[in-house]
Amino acid sequence: MPERAGSAKRIAVIPGDGVGKEVIPEAVKILKAAASKGGRELALTEFDWGADRYLRDGTTLPADAVEMFRRDFDAILLGALGDPRVPDNRHAADILLGLRFKLDLYANERPCVLFDSRLTPLKSRAEKEVNFYVIRENTEGLYAGMGGFFKKGTPDEIATQEDVNTRKGVERIIRYAFEFARRRGLKRVCMSDKSNALTYGHNLWTRVFAEVRREYGDVEASHMYIDNLLLQMVRDPSQFQVIVTCNLFGDIGSDVGAGLIGGLGLAPSGNIHPGQVSLFEPVHGSAPDIAGKGIANPMGAALAAGMMCEFLGWAAEAKSIEGAVRAAIGEGKTTPDLGGSFTTKQVGEWIAGRVAAHS
Repeated sequence: MPERAGSAKRIAVIPGDGVGKEVIPEAVKILKAAASKGGRELALTEFDWGADRYLRDGTTLPADAVEMFRRDFDAILLGALGDPRVPDNRHAADILLGLRFKLDLYANERPCVLFDSRLTPLKSRAEKEVNFYVIRENTEGLYAGMGGFFKKGTPDEIATQEDVNTRKGVERIIRYAFEFARRRGLKRVCMSDKSNALTYGHNLWTRVFAEVRREYGDVEASHMYIDNLLLQMVRDPSQFQVIVTCNLFGDIGSDVGAGLIGGLGLAPSGNIHPGQVSLFEPVHGSAPDIAGKGIANPMGAALAAGMMCEFLGWAAEAKSIEGAVRAAIGEGKTTPDLGGSFTTKQVGEWIAGRVAAHS
């Protein structure tokens, strides 16, 4: 992490839309409890970017936001974005994709960790059998926004979407996955592509993976086509420790992984550029159908705050937050999506209290 003046870590907080405005305050509460318990200093600054602000004055991502974050902040905690009042969700794309691309947050980390065997839809699977990470390339591929329309709105319309794969982008995410495995003492990295059909872009993935894997003889490297990977994730997730893949496949595969651990309400993510300001968020979306009902699961947001702690070098605090989430699930202190009767706020308060009371 870059050094800042003073000892406090400066965190930007963007609650966003819908349930983001309910779960992020709970994540902040838990983060403060962890920092206080560990004797850490936090400086939190909230930004009101989202649908309400966009509809009020047209603001999405201000022109100076990226440079401000680089200069003044250590990390960003982001809630969900998306609102039916903005049908094209242009504010969400400008803010989330704008930050990912302009801050070059090229590595998306998605842990798929089963905290309680009762939560998985897989039959007779223990917690240790569903414990892996999806490392997704986060700035290229089909999400790069390259393409266009020809004869739009006519019967002869043509729409193109370009799949962008650069040598630099592919190599750095594959190398990131191997380094990630080494840091955690993990021994298996699986790269997934569709090079048998995408014979240009994904041939690059295959060739680069073959080269980079030779530098990591201590890590078992394997390859699966994406269709087989998804099948194998459901059939036997215990064979995976680290999966690395392209933007689109990582988006899909990590959501399948979330389904194996109890749902998107438990899924955090980190959008990371090592050594630079990075962004952490739950991945469940703004869920307008349940917004305002007090039943949104704040655990994904809490775990995202825990990932942010790890990124900041606060390993004990990260472990404390994960342990408290695990305990809440074990004791049934959960929202209705996990079978409990707690409100969003009650879950947040319980986890924060657990963090404050335990090392």
